[in-house]
Amino acid sequence: MASPEPRLGDLIEIFRPFYRHWAVYVGGGYVVHLAPSSEIPGAGGASIMSAVADRAIVKKERLRDVVGRDPYRINNKHDDKYNPFPPNKIIQRAEELVGQEFCYSLTSQNCEHFVNELRYGVSRSDQVRDAVTAATISGVCLIALFAGAMFSRNKKQNQ
Repeated sequence: MASPEPRLGDLIEIFRPFYRHWAVYVGGGYVVHLAPSSEIPGAGGASIMSAVADRAIVKKERLRDVVGRDPYRINNKHDDKYNPFPPNKIIQRAEELVGQEFCYSLTSQNCEHFVNELRYGVSRSDQVRDAVTAATISGVCLIALFAGAMFSRNKKQNQ
């Protein structure tokens, strides 16, 4: 699933087991990304512990080191909704943040929020939205199943 050589300012989506990690390409084979200190570059599933972190550091690392053995792709999926900043501005903003530590929240301040803010000026995470939607649908289905079972049970008792 590896993509062609990214262009400056492209968003890179890395498919870790159980979640997606995001970075922005800044050239020369390097990316900038928001990584909890427990994130181990290229660790794949081992970095799932980053989900419980509350602090994260902006890092500039080689794309191949961040990706490790996980598949990745270029994914500028919101270019049709938002105007991306010019590549030089995306890179400047990203590199100014390298080394800084931020609050980290899986639901409101994660790596996907970070890269979307850099590229579009909009902090958003579709994987959080998708997870909430899936949980909501699952909950509604469970309620419907429970209600159906109760209805069926009551119907049998009344016969």
